[in-house]
Amino acid sequence: MTGNTLLQLDLPGVSKVRSGKVREMFDLGDRLLMVASDRISAYDVVMPNGIPLKGEVLTMFSHFWFAQFSDVVPNHLLAGADEPLPEAVRDYAEQIGRRAMVVKKAQPLAIECVVRGYLAGSGWKEYQKQGTVCGIALPDGLKNSSQLPEPIFTPATKAEEGHDENISFEQAVEIVGRDIVEQARELSIELYQRGRDHAAKKGIIIADTKFEFGLFDGELILIDEVLTPDSSRFWPADLYAPGKSQPSFDKQFVRDYLETLDWDKNPPGPDLPNDIVQKTSEKYIEAYTQITGLVF
Repeated sequence: MTGNTLLQLDLPGVSKVRSGKVREMFDLGDRLLMVASDRISAYDVVMPNGIPLKGEVLTMFSHFWFAQFSDVVPNHLLAGADEPLPEAVRDYAEQIGRRAMVVKKAQPLAIECVVRGYLAGSGWKEYQKQGTVCGIALPDGLKNSSQLPEPIFTPATKAEEGHDENISFEQAVEIVGRDIVEQARELSIELYQRGRDHAAKKGIIIADTKFEFGLFDGELILIDEVLTPDSSRFWPADLYAPGKSQPSFDKQFVRDYLETLDWDKNPPGPDLPNDIVQKTSEKYIEAYTQITGLVF
């Protein structure tokens, strides 16, 4: 599986707008081409070798959820998963595969829209210190991985490099305006609840997730990736036990391996062994097939 990994992508004659931790963005004039690579990051460091098929899983997952949520909020998709690529990049179809999205040129909001349904990660660390998550007071007595009484909206700043930073609702208002943040909060919680309920029927807990919204023709639309193992915590429901960290469908094998190394979590990242790469790829595919009911 290690031979077909896409780590870098350049399309001669097509202008690259930006290269993120995972995605490459190309300018097609009146639209954008978004291509998910197989790069994987941990502790905000991109590893030298990637996870085969990961980019395809992320893209197909997003197509699935965009369709599920189309009655709630418009999105940035301009083409379906199986529609041919625009003529300008059709020669690269084999190279790009099913990892591309042709999308509208929306103006992304300058905040991440995070929804937490369970206490984990940075939220758990903050709760232990002061009983809050992003300044939101929570009941006493919650454990690591406890389900929250109701999902909470905890926005964050966007970081091109390094960590996104959790911010309060009022800080988000200062960045993008009250009307937009209130609308984004309402949509984020509704989408999370719908996604959570769908996944629960398939035996997966979606503990938390991050949505991205943008403005297009003055309207708030859903953009980027949606409810993927990269943007969310997916836990197997049959193994769920509050009071500890949960096994996960995302980068668990990568993080667990990195914790065994004498590595200071600064770039460059270490090469990942083949068995870690293989297991991680299998977990991404398993999450997709279990939640969507589709064959990958």
